[in-house]
Amino acid sequence: MKNTGLTDELGYAAASLADAARNLFSPSLRLGITGLSRSGKTVCITAMVHNLVNRAPMPLFDAARTGRLRRAWLEPQPDAQVPRFAFEEHLAALTAGDERHWPESTRQMAQLRLMLEYEPQALLARGLKRNRLALDMVDYPGEWLLDLPLLDMDFAAFSDLALGTARQPQRRALAAQWLSLLEGIDADAPYEEETAQKLASAYRAYLSRCKREEGHFAALLPGRFLMPGDMEGSPALTFCPLPDSQGAHPPAGSLRAEMQRRYRAYVQHVVRPFFYGHFARLDAQLVLVDVIGALNAGEHALNDLRDTLRLVLSSFRVGSSHVFARRIRRILFAATQADLIPSAQHERLQRILALLVEEAAKRAEYAGASFRTMALAAVRATREGMVRHEGEELPVIIGVPEAGQRLGDEEFDGRRETAVFPGDLPEDPRAVLREDFTGRLRFVRFRPPDVAAPLPLEPAQPFPHIRMDAMLDFLLGEALA
Repeated sequence: MKNTGLTDELGYAAASLADAARNLFSPSLRLGITGLSRSGKTVCITAMVHNLVNRAPMPLFDAARTGRLRRAWLEPQPDAQVPRFAFEEHLAALTAGDERHWPESTRQMAQLRLMLEYEPQALLARGLKRNRLALDMVDYPGEWLLDLPLLDMDFAAFSDLALGTARQPQRRALAAQWLSLLEGIDADAPYEEETAQKLASAYRAYLSRCKREEGHFAALLPGRFLMPGDMEGSPALTFCPLPDSQGAHPPAGSLRAEMQRRYRAYVQHVVRPFFYGHFARLDAQLVLVDVIGALNAGEHALNDLRDTLRLVLSSFRVGSSHVFARRIRRILFAATQADLIPSAQHERLQRILALLVEEAAKRAEYAGASFRTMALAAVRATREGMVRHEGEELPVIIGVPEAGQRLGDEEFDGRRETAVFPGDLPEDPRAVLREDFTGRLRFVRFRPPDVAAPLPLEPAQPFPHIRMDAMLDFLLGEALA
């Protein structure tokens, strides 16, 4: 990577060796969980923990199905400097009876440790009495994942990428104010703070418009511009791409030189610490992808999503072995909200996601990592049924749409159950990249299922799900063998 050095790699190798030494006595697995825009990451983590702690029936999770997974409970997390994932708060939102609602998305890194007690299959593990695994779930915003490719880009490459996407037909109107400002400045003229502030503000506004837009744009760089936190207003977050930035040595004291310096500071103080301190220490990675939302937005959104996935996966450290460094051994990409389509179409949804990550999958498998795609609903908000329409039987999904959701001329009140025919996904996944499906598919957002909070001394009711057990088996099965 262009923006890392030998010191970084040596420090990372030392940390990996320390993690390996601790694992000899207290086995752990660090699972990274992230999601690209609107993918339901918070819900997934909450449901995963709730169902494991309450021993929900999970027939596709071998350790649970065979009874080898004896119990699971929460323990204090190991990284004291990382906020705790607010599991109890999010669970309360999902189980609040008539007031139940989807929890708010997390906007910072968080962590949770779940201790799993199990009966090992391996004779050596039995002899060593190694029957506990600490599952450290590292939750981080998808925007942070999108920043990782910057480790391999100088300012010129970043500028070329950002300007190229901003000038695409679907984005040009959203970026018009910023692009207009760029046309009126001389980047090699002496630097002025007022000009830098105006350009950075216009660029950030463009990214924010993209994030709010129904067009469902995925590649929004730098990601921390959209969630600055306590860095808001700092020089490291006050820059923007500039045209014609190929020169490695812009005029001293120029606007271009200052923007380049601030970009390097962003990579140095924001992206690198996240990569080496957290991302590079993962053993497995779950990436949630809102393919349904991209399908709803149209062909351009799917192509944008494919380009984004191709970009971010270049930063994954994958492989089954490495002399010093820890590497991601299992990667699962899950198309979420599978409960918005009938089960007969789940395989089609999975194939669409597989097409979007095809190049990355080949790279990961070549390096020795296990890679899989899956259609998933961490909390199933609907059930399936059939209706007769114009003499034809149509598969529908049935649930309670959220208040304000619309389908044609009908607006839902958040109380009444309804049946929705979402349309048919194409049998050939390549069709979604060639054709515009806007208007052909009908998706609405449903309220969470009515899973009430448990009464005193009574077991908690598990969340209904789609393939949560298969997801856990792929990510944890080997560690619990």
